[in-house]
Amino acid sequence: METILITSTGSVATDITIKSMKRMGYRIIGCNIYAKEWVVESCEMDGFYQIPPVTKDLEYLEAIKKICITENINYIFPMIDYEIDFLSKNREWFKENNVTLCISPKESLEIIRNKKVLQDFVKENCPLTNTIPTKLLKDIEILEWDFPVVCKPYSGRSSQGLKYIYNQQEWDDFVKNVDKNSYIVEPFIDGPIVVVEVVRQPKPNKVVAVTRREIISTPHGCSITVVVYQDNELERATKILAEKLNVIGDVNFEYILAPDGKYYLVECNPRFSAGCEFACMAGYDCVENHIKCFQGKMIEDFHFKHNMIISRKYEEYITAVDCDVPYFNTIK
Repeated sequence: METILITSTGSVATDITIKSMKRMGYRIIGCNIYAKEWVVESCEMDGFYQIPPVTKDLEYLEAIKKICITENINYIFPMIDYEIDFLSKNREWFKENNVTLCISPKESLEIIRNKKVLQDFVKENCPLTNTIPTKLLKDIEILEWDFPVVCKPYSGRSSQGLKYIYNQQEWDDFVKNVDKNSYIVEPFIDGPIVVVEVVRQPKPNKVVAVTRREIISTPHGCSITVVVYQDNELERATKILAEKLNVIGDVNFEYILAPDGKYYLVECNPRFSAGCEFACMAGYDCVENHIKCFQGKMIEDFHFKHNMIISRKYEEYITAVDCDVPYFNTIK
């Protein structure tokens, strides 16, 4: 039985990842910065480790290595962007120890994880995809777009640091108080978010795409209710984009559907999206096919049947009883 390590077990996509991997017969180990009893999914693993946050890079890396050795890990599914960034820079040890990092190539991630570089790459290489004009804040002397404008870290995630600027006074205050080297600026485009979940295997080249439009989502971009539908033109352009970026496995492309009917690329997330289970419920197991991409196996086709609305709910679980109250006052 092969073993998978799932990091950041509290991420929204962990539940469907566990379901799919258990159905396929894998042994699952999890890790998180929080105690096991604090996260329901951590309690559903075959084994669990509490580890330092990825910001403590050396401690984090040593903890991951120790888990790999102790548990004889075969595959790692990093569930958040910052872990993907860090593990991608430390690939050699895992390769030498026969541990497969189930993430896209380093060169692909360097493009994807820099929103300015990504927009420039797409504009040059993918004419079927509409890009959003993007400038580094440090390069702006006079703002060329009308308000509102969108400001965000070029390597951010989950809308962290995202700010909408509505007038000149807000702009002047923002520019004075932020690190200009880390922010990009874009014109505001009104419209709903559309996500295309993609699974790509490079040999033989095959790309599968599942499209959904957000109806309700949290302020941090986690979808609550979506409509799954088919848009052949958008999916064709997204498949080309995935090929040009040379992504491997499951990634998701986020677009804004503008009032003119055009889709404008916002970003690419090189991991399971928070709405990954929506695609699975629509008929395509992204998790199962993700691991196939790293095993050299042929991924399945997706046969679209009909539009559907899918909504998620939250459930509560008791994970521990008779606990020491002081236990909850600190994070180990």
